[in-house]
Amino acid sequence: MEVRLSDDLTGQDIPEGRGETIAFALDGQMYEIDLTNKNAGVLRKALSPYVEAGRRVRTSRGAKVRRTQVGPDATTLREWARANGYQVSDRGRVSMQIRQAFDAAS
Repeated sequence: MEVRLSDDLTGQDIPEGRGETIAFALDGQMYEIDLTNKNAGVLRKALSPYVEAGRRVRTSRGAKVRRTQVGPDATTLREWARANGYQVSDRGRVSMQIRQAFDAAS
């Protein structure tokens, strides 16, 4: 199985080794975003004044952030979803409902 990432901002496919999944938190909510190396650098630069002024916090359980689970790429999911009557956007993350339906059908 081939796993491919696409940039969640642009929808552009990310060639192997040219991007990453970045985990971050804001207002107590954890997020993950897949970005090209260029967009990851832009995000880090934009957040750097806040990171430098802030302090690290550990959860009461000491939980660590987990990476996104490996699965089919967004293009494959979108094509499958449309062929099976789901409405799905051309960009951004594919909903968990569609991912679960894809997994159940596979």
